[in-house]
Amino acid sequence: MRILVTGATGLIGRQLCGFLAQQFKVTALTRNVDNAQALFGRKVTCISTLETINFDTIDVVVNLAGEPIAEKRWSTKQKHLITESRINITQQLVTKISQATTPPHTFISGSAIGFYGRQNSQITIDETFNDYNPEFSHHLCNEWEQTARRAESRNTRVCVLRTGIVLSQDAGALTKMLPAFKLCLGGKMADGQQMMSWIHIDDMVNIILHLINNQHLAGTFNATAPNPVSNQEFTKILASTLSRPAVLPMPKIVLRLLFGEMADLLIYGQTVIPKKLLDSQFSFRFNHLDKALANLLR
Repeated sequence: MRILVTGATGLIGRQLCGFLAQQFKVTALTRNVDNAQALFGRKVTCISTLETINFDTIDVVVNLAGEPIAEKRWSTKQKHLITESRINITQQLVTKISQATTPPHTFISGSAIGFYGRQNSQITIDETFNDYNPEFSHHLCNEWEQTARRAESRNTRVCVLRTGIVLSQDAGALTKMLPAFKLCLGGKMADGQQMMSWIHIDDMVNIILHLINNQHLAGTFNATAPNPVSNQEFTKILASTLSRPAVLPMPKIVLRLLFGEMADLLIYGQTVIPKKLLDSQFSFRFNHLDKALANLLR
């Protein structure tokens, strides 16, 4: 099987490419071919433009490209960059797939649980939930998803992944938390009641493989572990895993001063359940946060 991956050097992409290259022929689209080739070695073919790819020879496209959403404050310019970095590459892929004589049979495209917007922690959200909160994260993900779905045809199925907080020892949210917690400076954020729908990086990669291998599956999938936790519970479990106290909370007003509107990602959350994956018999290795953090940090 021949697989094209965009966003190949991102948090999910670099783990995914190395994993898939053990079984399949993988091509990675990246802005820095030299760095990516050094990362993956000869196992992965790295390219910098889609113009070098004949989509008639590709079986699966996995689209993970996009400017990181939580790296900088959400200025008008940054919001535009975050949006355009996702929509432009997705539209390019859709065009290439649509123009192919024998197009890829599968197009897996990223999204995020930010699609649902901020929600009451008592509300359980599966893929049928449609009471969205119309804020930036929803508008971003909605446009991203609608663009990806244009690739759907009788020859190509589309799977959209609404990804939660990906936990990895290499990058992402967890690595940003660790320095403070290791110095005994960690604590809950805001009131700590906001829900955190998380997923272990290994399960994230295996979800994508599951969708590649099960060609009857299509549509939207919540890519989160089955047991989300509150921020307060996450803080408690992380501190316990590191054998450190967590007694310094980060008040909402401080989060607003530090991050502006982007603080919404930290202050609000959603209780998201991966119903469609569970119904498809996907087996999570890490159902519970304590086991996930123990695996990553010990």
